Amino acid sequence: MRTEDLIQSLAAQTRPVSAHAVEQRLAIGLVAGGAVTLALVLATLGLRPDLPGAMMNAHFLIKAAYTIALAIVAVIAVAHVARPEATRMRAAWLVVVPVVVLGVLAAIELATTPSEHWLPMWLGSSWRQCSMRVGVLSLPIFIGLLWSFRQLAPTNLRAAGATAGLAAGAFGATLYGLHCPEVSASFVVTWYSLGIAIPTAIGAIFGPQLLRW
Repeated sequence: MRTEDLIQSLAAQTRPVSAHAVEQRLAIGLVAGGAVTLALVLATLGLRPDLPGAMMNAHFLIKAAYTIALAIVAVIAVAHVARPEATRMRAAWLVVVPVVVLGVLAAIELATTPSEHWLPMWLGSSWRQCSMRVGVLSLPIFIGLLWSFRQLAPTNLRAAGATAGLAAGAFGATLYGLHCPEVSASFVVTWYSLGIAIPTAIGAIFGPQLLRW
């Protein structure tokens, strides 16, 4: 068979790929993993009993805005590094913006609070469990994103693993926030951020092994 005939034969068997195939695949992994994480929150921790009223509270909304903003930045980065031509994590630096903003709010919060209340505000009642819970709850979402990457073609595997971990951690933290009563900016910027950093570090360290193709 001539080379031209072989190429034409192979081309005839290919199917067109949707222009949004990457986004669709990632969305499936995120939604599936998020559904498992939400089920875990409901089954093992439960929602805050005052959740409807708490959702109208500015501090709760700031906490949710923080984790959601991190999740949005992470998803944009994930969608970029999922493509074979990606060499760098574009826009990943934007992750520092919500961290800095919440850090400033935490500083203002502490400055306007008597110093004897600083430690209770920072530690809350669940600092020992918070970060680890966020890390554990992010695992189903992280696995869902790893599944998504299996049908994609990332070449920067460490960046892909890190951004997948960041997205999983941020979404996991958002869902954990439906249970957690802690809302002070100093608590969230410390312990939620640490919980999000756990899957991010795991993804960065093990991404080359988990995503090799």
